[in-house]
Amino acid sequence: MPRWIVMWITAFSLYAACKGLTFAQARRRGVTASWPRAIGYLALWPGMDAAAFLARNEHPVVPSATEWLSAAGRTLSGVLLFWLAARVLSESHPLVAGWAGMTGVILVLHFGTFDLLSLAWRSVGVNAIPVMRHPLHSTSLGEFWGRRWNTAFHELANRFSFQPLRSRLGVPAAALLVFLISGVIHELVISVPAGGGYGLPTAYFAVQGLAVLGERSAPAQALGLAHGWRGRTFAVVVAAGPAFWLFPPLFIRRVILPMLASFGAI
Repeated sequence: MPRWIVMWITAFSLYAACKGLTFAQARRRGVTASWPRAIGYLALWPGMDAAAFLARNEHPVVPSATEWLSAAGRTLSGVLLFWLAARVLSESHPLVAGWAGMTGVILVLHFGTFDLLSLAWRSVGVNAIPVMRHPLHSTSLGEFWGRRWNTAFHELANRFSFQPLRSRLGVPAAALLVFLISGVIHELVISVPAGGGYGLPTAYFAVQGLAVLGERSAPAQALGLAHGWRGRTFAVVVAAGPAFWLFPPLFIRRVILPMLASFGAI
């Protein structure tokens, strides 16, 4: 089986298990929903806040035309990166082509399709909280990981990892452990399909966790690393700087480039 198919099967299996877990917990807590709403949550919505999605008394703000155009624009940008930029760069800079194609997939899914689904659900009165909440607007690394980047994973991590661990280990240790858990999950989706690069995704998230704790320290506060332009710069440098640990060249060569070739993008 091609490595890129293994990656998608692993990612979807983890996603499906988490959807079932959050749905079952919401039902145990007394949240009720019609079958169409339940099927919508399980099959047509990537978020993990089952209680918010299934609640009948929520009244989300109706999306504006600007939000629809913005989501459509991000989707189109991802399509162009996947089908055009990757093809242009594939012969002279294959690794860059792989990164362009992978970025295109992220744009199409996380910033495009997922946002369009959120807009569609909110248009009919369902509280579908966006998965990505303008991460580039973050003014601190903690805000980036805690409130803006992949709120679906944050919901899972907070409910099933951070909250149970906080009372036993304290906030700093619990927060760091959650980042390490995220690293292990990314090992399953990235390192295992690639057959190498083991430990790099975990190291990436260990750095993120230590940096989030560090920006809350007195010296970091004095330097302004948790707000304003300094906080924004610190967040970008820490999150993007070691990105090659999260998506190492081996993963690009063995997984992403063959996927692009299979779709005829390169």
